[in-house]
Amino acid sequence: MASWTTKDIPDQSGRLAIVTGATGGLGLETALALAGAGAEVTLAGRNPDKGRAAETLIRNRHPGSQVRFDLVDLASLGSVRDFAERQLASGRPIDILVNNAGIMALPRREATIDGHEMQFATNYLSHFALTGRLLPLLIAGRARVVEVSSIAHRSGSFRLDDLEYVQGYKPWPVYAQSKLAMLMFALELDRRSRAKDWGITSVAAHPGAAATDLIANGPGPGSRLMAWGGSIALKLIGHSAADGALPQVMAATMPSIRGGQYFGPQGLRELKGPPGPGKIEPQALDAEMAAQLWSRSEAMTGVTFG
Repeated sequence: MASWTTKDIPDQSGRLAIVTGATGGLGLETALALAGAGAEVTLAGRNPDKGRAAETLIRNRHPGSQVRFDLVDLASLGSVRDFAERQLASGRPIDILVNNAGIMALPRREATIDGHEMQFATNYLSHFALTGRLLPLLIAGRARVVEVSSIAHRSGSFRLDDLEYVQGYKPWPVYAQSKLAMLMFALELDRRSRAKDWGITSVAAHPGAAATDLIANGPGPGSRLMAWGGSIALKLIGHSAADGALPQVMAATMPSIRGGQYFGPQGLRELKGPPGPGKIEPQALDAEMAAQLWSRSEAMTGVTFG
């Protein structure tokens, strides 16, 4: 396959896309690409000021594009519920959902307003809840649902007796677990969509090593040197946020895609390069573990899928 770019995106006119974390980084680049192809895009994020700035940027880049910001804080299951209820009230079928938002490697364990560990909740658990709450509109749109994972899933594993690391919190294993959960969620959602004939195409993607503000927003003020060093390293071994977003844009729009596929950069160790098929590590293919994770997630969020 020749290198796939935004020029290869089919016409998305008349389609509705929702992108979480769409006010910066990979999410903004994804929203730009989708809007440029004619999609109506909802920018789901927690910062209204950044949301307005993102709206302006997209409209300036793509005059006439249909884009709007809508508030959702993935550190609050109540905010997720309110966001979903607004979408359900509109009754508009959803064609594309990109569960992109994330945080990385918080140096100390933090808890959400609901008491869940912050990385697990923001990166995975709230996306599980959001997808479940939006399920009627996703089914109505025969939607493409994209879960954004990471090469960090390679080192991920689950502590079923302590999924939220109440004991022995470690920033990077917790991040890896959350991104493994996202990939397993994509695969399990595909299994359930097939079994229940929901018509949803559930896939996953990862950006490789993309130079975004994720590191700067993750380790925090106490780790500025680490954030600075990480940003420099990403520029040396990785690629831009625009290039890093291409696998998830491909996953969201390429017509020939089948449920259960995974996309990432095609360069060395999938760190950078044009988008294409990604490597799924064996632990992500454990259907029994995925079913256990699904049940735990329903219990933790109070959200069940039809």
